[in-house]
Amino acid sequence: MAILITGGARSGKSGFAEQYAQRIASSGVYIATCQPYDDEMRERVRRHRQDREIAGFRWVTREEPLRVAELLEELRRQGDSLAAGGGKAPVVLLDCLTLWLTNVLLQEEASESLRCDEETDRLVEAIVRYPYPLLIVTNEVGDGIVPEYPLGRQFRDEAGRLNQRIAAVCERVFLVTAGIPIDLRAAAFRWEDM
Repeated sequence: MAILITGGARSGKSGFAEQYAQRIASSGVYIATCQPYDDEMRERVRRHRQDREIAGFRWVTREEPLRVAELLEELRRQGDSLAAGGGKAPVVLLDCLTLWLTNVLLQEEASESLRCDEETDRLVEAIVRYPYPLLIVTNEVGDGIVPEYPLGRQFRDEAGRLNQRIAAVCERVFLVTAGIPIDLRAAAFRWEDM
């Protein structure tokens, strides 16, 4: 059961995802895709970890900037083993897709090989195959101005396509704005209702 949680920067989406996780499971795996390149980002990562510890929920953090599809496959196998023994797989929270996409694009730019579509396909397939609770956080980046630089425009376009593809395979999709989550599937326009 995959759930996508989207919103703008500082919208409350990660906090909502963590609260959601705590309501559906007794423990979780936190897949962190951030690569802290400077002191400010390292401090953000430290604060996020500290906040999760204070919340009292048992998180195991797995830092994985690129190989998220492979990690989901590994966690699926672990969940299968737990279920076979009568246990319950922990909730997985992937935070966040747009940082993962940034990592893929930067690697692609450095190697000059076109991997973004291939990596996105692999991630979508891994999400579809993952049978346990999976919360996926992403950013809405296309609501602002058109980026000045080609890589910025490519990122905006790829993020929009990625979010659409992931939303299409998720059971629920939430938009968080000003800390308020909206269930987009429940509010979605349906052609058959015309």
